[in-house]
Amino acid sequence: MSALVREGRADAGHYRFRHAARMEWIKLRSLRSTWWTLAITVTGAVAIGVTVGVNTRNAAGDLTNNALAGMVPGLLLAGVLGVLTMTGEYTSGMIRATLAAAPRRPGLLAAKAAVFGAVMLAAGEIATFVSFFAGGLALRHGIGAPSLGQPGVLRAVILSGTSFCLVGLLGLGLGAIIRHTAVAVTVLVGGVYVAAQFAGLIARAAFGYMPILIVANSLSTTKPEPCGNGAAGCPHFLSPWAGLAVLCLYAAVALAAGGWVFARRDA
Repeated sequence: MSALVREGRADAGHYRFRHAARMEWIKLRSLRSTWWTLAITVTGAVAIGVTVGVNTRNAAGDLTNNALAGMVPGLLLAGVLGVLTMTGEYTSGMIRATLAAAPRRPGLLAAKAAVFGAVMLAAGEIATFVSFFAGGLALRHGIGAPSLGQPGVLRAVILSGTSFCLVGLLGLGLGAIIRHTAVAVTVLVGGVYVAAQFAGLIARAAFGYMPILIVANSLSTTKPEPCGNGAAGCPHFLSPWAGLAVLCLYAAVALAAGGWVFARRDA
């Protein structure tokens, strides 16, 4: 802990963003749970992509979306890890030492978000690219694997990996607002997963704006979502870039609200 404090109190008591970011990186990388969670997330996403690939029989379907099917459940772990990155410090009491080292709370949260977001972005891109190639290799029944050079494929793979970062930052923001792990995780699961189940029943126009449906039906797709119920019964899904913008907005709002609360609440 004294090493972390020294990192924060760089330059004779005057710290900068890079010092706070380095302190956050030391904390994040020193937790075994971080790397175990990331390993489980990536492995699970790849395993689901391979399983879907083995069972794919429709060569005309969106094979890229099939290979990236594991991204959707993987987002839960990404969001939970974001929550724990913030609430874990309150649970352990480390937040007091952190604030003693870096008392400027908005800058501290920005550093935490930058470091955590970069790690999740890297993990997300690794998961999506490995899932894409592994899912393609798993295809059977004479179905050819998709290539990154096909229209929309590279974009779908990259944006799907980006969703890990954005949902993780959403969890981080919720953790800063709520501070209690169980409650924050419940809100995260409700907002990302459960809300999508009710949106189609209560407000169908909001269906395509649900985070989990943005990832499944906007970011990871290369073909328009088919609708067999006619135009009136077909839900509207956002375009890939519009979906990415909405996810960015969700993460930004959560972090802004979390920063506002973090700056005004006692440790």
